[in-house]
Amino acid sequence: MQTNDLKVIRPPEKESDFHRHPDLGYEEQIDEGFIRFLEHGAPHQLIRWHFHEEYELHLITETKGKVFVGDYIGHFQPGQLVLTGPHLPHNWISTEYPNGQDHVEVRDKVLQFRREPLVRSAELIPEMRSLMNFLDRAANGVEFYGISAQVEAMMDRIKVSSGMDRLANFIELMAILAKHENYRLLSSVQLQSRDDQHHLDEISEIVGYVSEHYSTNFNMAEVAEKFGMSESRFSRYFRKATGNTFTDFVTRMRINKASQLLLDTDQYISTICYSVGFNNVANFNRRFMEVRGMTPSEFRKNGKLRY
Repeated sequence: MQTNDLKVIRPPEKESDFHRHPDLGYEEQIDEGFIRFLEHGAPHQLIRWHFHEEYELHLITETKGKVFVGDYIGHFQPGQLVLTGPHLPHNWISTEYPNGQDHVEVRDKVLQFRREPLVRSAELIPEMRSLMNFLDRAANGVEFYGISAQVEAMMDRIKVSSGMDRLANFIELMAILAKHENYRLLSSVQLQSRDDQHHLDEISEIVGYVSEHYSTNFNMAEVAEKFGMSESRFSRYFRKATGNTFTDFVTRMRINKASQLLLDTDQYISTICYSVGFNNVANFNRRFMEVRGMTPSEFRKNGKLRY
């Protein structure tokens, strides 16, 4: 069925300094610093589908609801901790308040920080380079588990500190998160390789090929031959580098592309199914449910809440 009400798609709003007033929960601007602390309740003006130039470490302290990060749709509850990268749209919409309330004073604790100072530091300080590798994961959003209480305490320390103390607390927090292994990447397609640069380049080239040809019919044997590997060696290599079998990886990439089309266009679901490489709607619906936990039509309907 055609979803005519999705013909006009509102893009995410870009957050600017105009929105960063202390009355909205932001701390006073610190001219010499690049780390900004924010906390606010719900409902609140800042709860909207938006993006910004900075990284954002976002901790939910109250309420339950739906979270939107890029094309990811999921549920949140107190303790959810997510790192988003620059220009990645996001929003948390509260649907359940504690004890029958209709508002809470503090729902979110947030750190925002710019990339450029960290990049320039990594050019001069070798120890900072591992931090950049960690931050690269945030391009599609990272959700951390089992560390929220510790992170909240450190965020509170950053809130009340300044100068070198604030920077030291921030670097300590980043180091803890970078070493934390209990996390997931919110994008449906991600690399997990920790190999040397040669292997990273090689798997990136393979993923690039899949990204370019995902809508066509191809199999693992053809791709393995193209990259000079036997099918069995390619299968082991690919799974180690991505955490997925080749078939699952291609399926997830196709579902990811379909998700973007469902959220950003009003195309028929059947049209989207064939355009991303599936050859029948029933299989598309089944695979979509496996990856997203909902049908394509439910995903599109829920996606409207982002705004």
